[in-house]
Amino acid sequence: MYILPLLLAVALQQDPTALYGAALAPEPWAQQDPADSLYRAARQALNRGQYTQAAELFRAVRQRYPRSSYTPDALYWEAFALYRTGSADGLRAARTRLREQAEQYPDASTRRDAEVLMRRIQGELAQRGDAGAAEAITHDVDAIAPQPPQPPQPPQPPRPPRAPRPPRPPRPDRSSGCDDVDDVRLAALNAMLQMDADRAVPILKTVLARRDEGSTCLRRKAVFLVSQKRSPETAAILLAAVRSDPDQDVREQAVFWLSQVPGEEAVTALDSVLRASTDAGVQEKAIFALSQHRSERAGAILRAYVERRDAPAELREKAIFWLGQHKGSENHAFLRALYPRLDNDELKEKVLFAVSQSRSEDNARWLLDVALNERESMELRKKALFWAGQTRGAPTADFAALYDRVQDREIKDQLIFVFSQRSRDPAAMDKLFAIAKSEPDRELRKKAIFWIGQSRDPRAAQFLQELINQ
Repeated sequence: MYILPLLLAVALQQDPTALYGAALAPEPWAQQDPADSLYRAARQALNRGQYTQAAELFRAVRQRYPRSSYTPDALYWEAFALYRTGSADGLRAARTRLREQAEQYPDASTRRDAEVLMRRIQGELAQRGDAGAAEAITHDVDAIAPQPPQPPQPPQPPRPPRAPRPPRPPRPDRSSGCDDVDDVRLAALNAMLQMDADRAVPILKTVLARRDEGSTCLRRKAVFLVSQKRSPETAAILLAAVRSDPDQDVREQAVFWLSQVPGEEAVTALDSVLRASTDAGVQEKAIFALSQHRSERAGAILRAYVERRDAPAELREKAIFWLGQHKGSENHAFLRALYPRLDNDELKEKVLFAVSQSRSEDNARWLLDVALNERESMELRKKALFWAGQTRGAPTADFAALYDRVQDREIKDQLIFVFSQRSRDPAAMDKLFAIAKSEPDRELRKKAIFWIGQSRDPRAAQFLQELINQ
């Protein structure tokens, strides 16, 4: 109950000269300005203490001559005059004028004086029961007071690779040399596919075999049409485009559409692409395409690729990500076994994230084991702990027990963050209360207190009150 008066006192303890020392508006400085005579009259009224009249005259300056060189500062002097009238309406109007000046004329010569005046006005209004003014004052004082401890930064989850967008239905693409005639041909081919695929497929193969410059856009759209009608030749036609077409888009689209072709023939084609292609963009699409096939062989191909030390690390990361997206225990068991054999921290980080995508208890406990492994880097241990905290496989009691066992300060710091993320769980809040009460490390206690203050637990306010009263 004593906090608000104290905050108000702080806010009102301005240097009198900072405000009253500027009570005399400066001498007119622009005699050729059309607002010059009006400014002189306003200044004279202000200097005589005729504040209501002065406010009206300064208002007239800005309203009649918005482009005048006097206008930016006239807003301040109007606010000052309104403030000196002492009425609640005058104070609120003064606050509005100062906000207008801050928004419209941030470089006005009176801006610093305006900031001082604003705080004084807010203090006056707060004393008169204005809740918004009291909140603003509290915020300003909080900015001066010591800041709460900074919460530990959780590791950023890896960005999943974007699945390639399917090509749009055929449209004129003049930038690539296609014209309306191509669209007419493609529309005819599409209609033929719906009626008689046996006649349309050979024509599409002929289109895809073209290599003249004007056929590029046509081939891109032909790849899409081939994928839309399943035939015994579909996978072979798309694979041929991947292997031989000179256009990057045609190759990548052909790989993507292989992901939509069911059956082992498509998987075999994709395996061939992944093994033989030297085009990173095509290989990335092949990894995605394989991840969309639910066959056991497709998963085995991705797992084998992840283990290839000669493969680019970035592509191995993509394969790890997609393995983690598959439900079932096989891929996650593979990734857990792979982790200790990796010598690249970025790959390890992707494994931690991929394993965390399953909410199984086995995965959560494995992540905790990584966090406890002192042979791992501290960053990886913290990330393992973060991801373990995001899963629901491990109960909060396991993290609480871990906090009591470990001695490493950074791990404890990360555990406090984990508890804060589980604040809806009473057990997590109980642990934060215990840390805030009895943790020997002062900084860790402060962080626990900070997170308690951020929670919505109904017990938090009572706990903090008791802590204050100790």
